Amino acid sequence: MEKFRDYLTVEIRLQESSVETYMYEAMELNNYCIDRSLNPEKLQVDQIIDFLITRRETLLTARTLAKCHTAIKSYYNFLIIEGVRGDNPLDKIDTPRFKRHFPHVLAVEEVDRLLGVIDISSSAGLRDRALYELIYSCGLRVSEAVDLNKSNLFLAEGVLLVKGKGDKERLVPLGDVAIYWIRKYLDESRPHLSNSHRNEALFLNSRGERLTRKGMWKNFKTICAKSGVEGKLHSLRHSFATHLLIGGADLRSVQELLGHSDIGTTQIYTHLSSNELEKAFNTYHPEGV
Repeated sequence: MEKFRDYLTVEIRLQESSVETYMYEAMELNNYCIDRSLNPEKLQVDQIIDFLITRRETLLTARTLAKCHTAIKSYYNFLIIEGVRGDNPLDKIDTPRFKRHFPHVLAVEEVDRLLGVIDISSSAGLRDRALYELIYSCGLRVSEAVDLNKSNLFLAEGVLLVKGKGDKERLVPLGDVAIYWIRKYLDESRPHLSNSHRNEALFLNSRGERLTRKGMWKNFKTICAKSGVEGKLHSLRHSFATHLLIGGADLRSVQELLGHSDIGTTQIYTHLSSNELEKAFNTYHPEGV
């Protein structure tokens, strides 16, 4: 099983949480086979289906059952690579369907209202304006924003170096508006927040430490309440992607900007209903990213 873990980590570069999920499902398959005196390496389609049925009794949603299906399929792909067997029985079993929840997207006007209510007269407020402007302008994940260091900024070149899932790096263009607020934050706010010249974190809290995910969410919730806009912090990333697509950007470019390894993940933004699109977007992404 450790070789399978190495395959998940090194070959397909899954996140640690996904690796643990896949390993857990592989062990469940192994336990299923032990109870029935079966060899997991030689299971046939009908036996795999029976295993999935037993897992369905434990897994509460179609989504988690779909993850189980994907995990076991990866296990048999691994066995094929190892030369243990020549086929993948999961290729003949459809992935369980589940209702897909479309991302919550903000209209351009709502993004402007959110950012516009931030009190930039304080160091923390100026930081938040730069932070949320950057998340929207670059379509960052919250974790990516948390991990940013000053060395990730290339303001003269107008790009940001982002470390995404699986430690994959990508360069994302910086819009003029984002550059303006980042420069303003670095010049006027960050020096007052920093308690050490050695702290490389880009965004700092009031104690001079790296701003945490929890801190970002808490501050954003306050801003939403003040602006009257309903949304979650990840809505800025969703809005970035959808505003670009509605403006005419091609799907492959948006995939690269978001750091999606699978274009299918990006395609969800093309499936929003026409009513949602009409409400949310009338123009191209306003910051020229």
